[in-house]
Amino acid sequence: MKRYAILVIALVSCLFHYAQAQPRVIVLGFDGLSGQGIQKTATPHFDFLKQRGAYTYKAEAVIRTVSSPNWASMISGASPKQHQVKSNDWERKDIRNKSYCGQAKGEIFPTIFKIIREQKPSAKIACVHDWDGFARLANTEAMDTIISTEGEYQTCEKACAIIQNMKPDFLFVHFDHVDHAGHETGHFTEEYYRSIRVADSLTGIIIQALKNAGVFNNTYIIITADHGGRKKGHGGRSRAEIEIPWIISGPKTKQGFAITDLVKQYDTASTIAHIFGLQQPDCWTGKPVKSAFADAP
Repeated sequence: MKRYAILVIALVSCLFHYAQAQPRVIVLGFDGLSGQGIQKTATPHFDFLKQRGAYTYKAEAVIRTVSSPNWASMISGASPKQHQVKSNDWERKDIRNKSYCGQAKGEIFPTIFKIIREQKPSAKIACVHDWDGFARLANTEAMDTIISTEGEYQTCEKACAIIQNMKPDFLFVHFDHVDHAGHETGHFTEEYYRSIRVADSLTGIIIQALKNAGVFNNTYIIITADHGGRKKGHGGRSRAEIEIPWIISGPKTKQGFAITDLVKQYDTASTIAHIFGLQQPDCWTGKPVKSAFADAP
């Protein structure tokens, strides 16, 4: 009986450590956060992630540099040419007679949420989004939890609660306030920089939530955006609109590594699939940012 008890304890311990060692991914996407803007104000928490990870300020959004095509590209591993979300006017009814990647007519282009669910059926998948339009771009049926919020602070609060209570394998968090500042007062204004500092402070809160939940050490954190901007808008081809930050920090990333490879918007989904050891669909055109990882071949 004593030997049996010891074996049970050992098995439970092994399972616990195995679960703790499994990689998790959290994406913090800040609408309108430009690669140029993030460099012009104090961001200690972003800097912390850079120091323990890899980064570039010159990742590229897709054209047009507006929200729907770029969020869709980020989670779909493909460009608008493939997923055909080309403007903010896109709606699911537009594809009711179209088929993508061998799926049934009317199904959206397969996103990272669907790929994780199909290849890791027991994965805990969650999404918190501050822009109502995000949900229509994603495979919400693949998620365990999806929450629409109002404002950056509620978004952060809900994300932290999910981290604490659910300990998700994959969590996608969309923040909208930086884009609001860009439209209201202009990009590269003090109010815009203040919104970036708020984004940084919210990132710090989420990092602490991961630590409190005991999952920080095996979690990959990706900081990125849909587009940048200039004056009070975006949608064009200027570097200020196209260039976005891309920071990844996690257990197997290089530390303090400046990525020199070109990172495209749709490489984010491919990189997440790479972390989880998943097979990405043939219709995806993104590539994992392997140079960010210490064990890259």
